[in-house]
Amino acid sequence: MKTIYNSIREEIVKHSKIKNSVLGNVKDWKRSHYIILSEIIKDELSESEELKGGKKFEIGNTISHVTLQRFFENDYQDKTHNDLRFLKTLDKICIFLGFKDLNAYIQFVREKKQETESGDEAFFSDIVYKYCSTAFEFYKKFPEHNTHLFKELVFDDSPFLERASQFSKELCEREFQLVTKNNRSNFEVFDIHMVTDEPDKKILETQEFWNLLFKVGETGEENFVNQLNTQIYFIRKIDNVWKIWDNYNPDAGRLNNKK
Repeated sequence: MKTIYNSIREEIVKHSKIKNSVLGNVKDWKRSHYIILSEIIKDELSESEELKGGKKFEIGNTISHVTLQRFFENDYQDKTHNDLRFLKTLDKICIFLGFKDLNAYIQFVREKKQETESGDEAFFSDIVYKYCSTAFEFYKKFPEHNTHLFKELVFDDSPFLERASQFSKELCEREFQLVTKNNRSNFEVFDIHMVTDEPDKKILETQEFWNLLFKVGETGEENFVNQLNTQIYFIRKIDNVWKIWDNYNPDAGRLNNKK
């Protein structure tokens, strides 16, 4: 409830009626400012459809400047949400903010939080998708060995980049070339989900299908990768930047073992 309490205060300050009044130009409100705030809220509530009828007599359509000043200047206390008069005040404030009542505002905040969380997971899933797409482009350039392609997605000093660079460099030295004609080589990433969600670390698990055909130099020897497996991506936040730090791939280095 403390989060809701603080959120309501922020929403009041951002309200267009407040921003476009003298209050919008004042950082620290005093008694006179809360009197103005009380008048603005009263004017809005007097026109509110939510307070047409019996609800107006149930909760009223005014909030005193003393109550508003106390609301803004006092920290939230657990006993506060058991005070019926204060809950009615929050109802009126939420109506002023454009909601049916306090419960409607709480529901709005919860749904917004869920959307944000879903957005976060989508952000990290996108890092994995981009990495896989970049890896495919990386293979298409063989025997050129251009790990710079991963710069925006994988940390330079990460164990993952070191390991992947070692494996791929060996294949380039053996003049591996990816066959892409007629979509002969392709990949698919699906069923991504987050298994660890910490402030500075995310771990994502994926199901991946890689179907790759490499031909070797002048001999034209064919080497196939045809695998469906589960991979784990360790994504870290360093210097406020999110990138892949490591990866677990049970089939990593498979082609390197074929001599």
